[in-house]
Amino acid sequence: MADESEAAQVLAAADRLFNERGVQAVGMDSIRDAAKLPLKRLYRLFPSKSALVCAVLEQRDRDVRTAITEYVEARADTPGERILAVFDYLLEWFAEPGFRGCLFINTVGELGGTSDDVGRIARRHKLAMRDYLTELVTACSYPAQLADQLMILANGAMATAAVQGDGPHAARHARAAAATLLAAAEHREIS
Repeated sequence: MADESEAAQVLAAADRLFNERGVQAVGMDSIRDAAKLPLKRLYRLFPSKSALVCAVLEQRDRDVRTAITEYVEARADTPGERILAVFDYLLEWFAEPGFRGCLFINTVGELGGTSDDVGRIARRHKLAMRDYLTELVTACSYPAQLADQLMILANGAMATAAVQGDGPHAARHARAAAATLLAAAEHREIS
């Protein structure tokens, strides 16, 4: 039980630091200090920084997918409303003070060329999100390719919000573009 609690402490500290500074800028000493654990204990829980990065991404994957699903289900009744609620979730997320972009996109940008594991975890996360959008699109009887288009909008909004520093603006534009895509799909004008 102590291992689980300490591992959760380390994951939370590493997630925060990686999000704030980037993976490469954060050393294990900084994570040790933030988690308030001895370095030896930290390495017993996570034998390498690479293992810790993967664990942080795995945890972030679970947290994000749960948060989006719960948000959408709590705020939308119809399948079409659920699709737009995904973009409402982005609006709230981008407005958070600690928003620095998508940790998956950022980490692939930093380590994707040198870490197959990071690329694999990020791809799995993004594919799971696309699958979620596919479920929502299918429930509306819209063409399946709409899910890919919505995913590109969401990821583009994440990158734009992080780079330009005006997250709500990017989210509002992405939501408006999503609404346009939904209207076109309603009339089967999407390709």
